[in-house]
Amino acid sequence: MTIEAGKTPSRAPKIRLGMVGGGAGAFIGGVHRMAARLDDRFDLVAGALSSTAEKSLASGLELGLDPARCYGSFEEMADKESARPDGIEAVSIVTPNHVHYPAAKAFLERGIHVICDKPLTSTLDDALKLKTVADQSKALFILTHNYTGYPMVRHARELVQNGELGEIRLVQMEYPQDWLTEAVEQTGAKQAVWRTDPAQSGLGGSTGDIGTHAYNLGCFISGLTLDELAADVHTFVEGRRLDDNAHVMLRFKAKGSDRPAKGLLWCSQVAPGNENGLKVRVYGAKAGLEWVQADPNYLWLTRLGEPKQLITRGGAGAGAAAARVTRIPGGHPEGYLEAFATIYTEAAHAIHAARSGAPVDPAVMYPTIDDGVKGVRFIEACLASSEQNGAWVSLAPT
Repeated sequence: MTIEAGKTPSRAPKIRLGMVGGGAGAFIGGVHRMAARLDDRFDLVAGALSSTAEKSLASGLELGLDPARCYGSFEEMADKESARPDGIEAVSIVTPNHVHYPAAKAFLERGIHVICDKPLTSTLDDALKLKTVADQSKALFILTHNYTGYPMVRHARELVQNGELGEIRLVQMEYPQDWLTEAVEQTGAKQAVWRTDPAQSGLGGSTGDIGTHAYNLGCFISGLTLDELAADVHTFVEGRRLDDNAHVMLRFKAKGSDRPAKGLLWCSQVAPGNENGLKVRVYGAKAGLEWVQADPNYLWLTRLGEPKQLITRGGAGAGAAAARVTRIPGGHPEGYLEAFATIYTEAAHAIHAARSGAPVDPAVMYPTIDDGVKGVRFIEACLASSEQNGAWVSLAPT
């Protein structure tokens, strides 16, 4: 994060962190650990890193953890760590989706802050129950929709909030991948196996794994609330049990306006030639913007009747929201890991404030339990609409 010249920031003691999941062979666990370390705000001291005590111990020892704090289950970890005077203050949950609810509940009920991978849970019922637990807990809940941590995404949001685009009319989101174009889950590939298993992933395939990212990012930048959707959800690969492609039409509500904004969302894991093709476009009455995750240090802004303007991270056009989460000078690219680390550092700011009872800086922002509920509601609405041949489905809470 940038620091005003000539000032030395005060640094609170590192936050004692535990981790559930993320053991040997788990991609996202390593990402979370790197993100937590990058700004030096957390110290990983405990873990229930795998589904068996033996694997958890082996993974913990490889990471340099005290063997006594390598637990066989998240339940054991929650009980023992909450009883220690030097127990963990926060926990990262990086398991398959079906474990998110019971694990997060166990730690929230013991007053331990939770940093959880998305989607929030594997069912809407569990999401709503977890929201009740989180609302009653003194602990914080942070959801790692990491793409909201990019500096130029923060700048895009700032442009919308400042009225630079005018009244928002259109939001387009896409997130295509190609890694599931063939039935790789049948080869035993770990990441594919659980993501295509409804017992572990939930009812959404591409809609849950990447569609929720695109949906969250479009709402984050535009500031709009989704009102209803109509979806065509499909599974192309024979024998696959969850969707691998979805086209979704969206109708948004905007604060202070009776005129709805419209949107389109495409997510696919069977689109050859696409690795992680996340892209968002937002169009208003006065201007439009476009951000592409593959080139994240740039944001295109086009005011009506004027040439396209390229805004760069660290350049003269970037505003305070981008500068606040920028670590290095312009021209040196910041990417996926830095954006992920921004979510952890925002969480650290909030946890430090909670330690002292001080108010949180209004500039601090991270996805919350409410964003998680919206994401799971989006998944289930997509599936319900598709089952009704693309009928419009309301996302109003029930």
